[in-house]
Amino acid sequence: MSIYDDDVFRMACTQFKVIADYLNIDKNDRDRLMYPKRAIAVTLPVHMDDGSTKTFQGYRVQHHLTLGPTKGGTRFAPSLSMGETAALAMWMSWKCALANLPYGGAKGGIACDPATLSHRELEALSRRYMQEMIPFVGPHTDIMGPDMGTNEEVMAWFMDTYSVYQGYSVSEIVTGKPVSIGGTEGRRESTGRGVVYLIERAMDMLKMDPAKCTAIVQGFGNVGSVAALSLALKTGIKIVGISDATVALYNPKGIDVKAAEQHVIKKGNLKAFDQGDRIDPNEMLVMPCDVLVPAAVDRVITEKNAAQLKCRILAEGANGPTSPEADLILEKRWDEVFVIPDILCNAGGVIVSYFEWVQGLQSFLWSEMEVTDKLFRILEHSFTQVIRRAKENKISHRTAAMSIGVERVLKAKSVRGLFP
Repeated sequence: MSIYDDDVFRMACTQFKVIADYLNIDKNDRDRLMYPKRAIAVTLPVHMDDGSTKTFQGYRVQHHLTLGPTKGGTRFAPSLSMGETAALAMWMSWKCALANLPYGGAKGGIACDPATLSHRELEALSRRYMQEMIPFVGPHTDIMGPDMGTNEEVMAWFMDTYSVYQGYSVSEIVTGKPVSIGGTEGRRESTGRGVVYLIERAMDMLKMDPAKCTAIVQGFGNVGSVAALSLALKTGIKIVGISDATVALYNPKGIDVKAAEQHVIKKGNLKAFDQGDRIDPNEMLVMPCDVLVPAAVDRVITEKNAAQLKCRILAEGANGPTSPEADLILEKRWDEVFVIPDILCNAGGVIVSYFEWVQGLQSFLWSEMEVTDKLFRILEHSFTQVIRRAKENKISHRTAAMSIGVERVLKAKSVRGLFP
């Protein structure tokens, strides 16, 4: 475990072991299911604008290739480690299997702060990363996508670098790229839209009236901002709390999320946005609301605050926002807090990435309306399966979701044999 020695990877392993015990998976198969098939670390020297040369560390982890190529985002974050990358790749495996996509999970990225890089430096670093990854990725091996700290432009640089090496355009090597070079309409909004669709399904089950409900969204990046806007404008839910890395804002009278979005577009963050009281980010998570959407980083719902949550629905827009210790507390509160687990709740991004990959392979395009309709159909099927298994077996939604995903990977490995 030495190269994966990280708290986030240990958390992912703990979650897997719980499911392995629940499914009575043979001891001989557990490590093979849990540990990544392949992990790559690369050194990335880049010429900086001041004339110096700075060296960055890059990673890519491919968890398994049993069901098809691996698929996963590329994260640019200062604290990124091999262990965190491996945990995210493992979660992506269960997420893809739950949605019945022909993928294994992957994740990658660079330990850097993109906010401190110039546009030229960011491009040079992005291209160098893809150049180093070329021997290990491909449209039928590992397909990259955006994640925290990356966007459509970075994906375009990835695609171009790979295509120049091949000698022709290979649009299907990445997803989440601009529409003008083969991207899919609605890909950027897909994760946030999926979160809101599942919240609506949960509210329908619980007979909650959206017009009388409130929501708090932690994180105002791609997922959080789209989710907050859709909750406010599409469902009529009042947004009473929002936050990003600079500030947490709470206003029981409601926050104009459209104005917040425009502010972030102009200023880059919510720091100077004045619609609400500035409160401690941890305190915001336990403020009264009907829907809580943690859409920022992992491990924000812990054993210290899980018992204090005052939401009816916990919709996990981020990866791994709830620790295993908090899960035990929430399982006892199953009739108070309806949990939509991360591998279901934030699956919209990889589902629409799958559509984009198919379109690239077949040179076939769908409209945004068709893409969104297909997205909701897959989410509906996954949601129904999770709820049915949870009810029939009297288990938590997370156990139900993960057991479905892990079972599918286990069955595929059993059928194919030891190699993949």
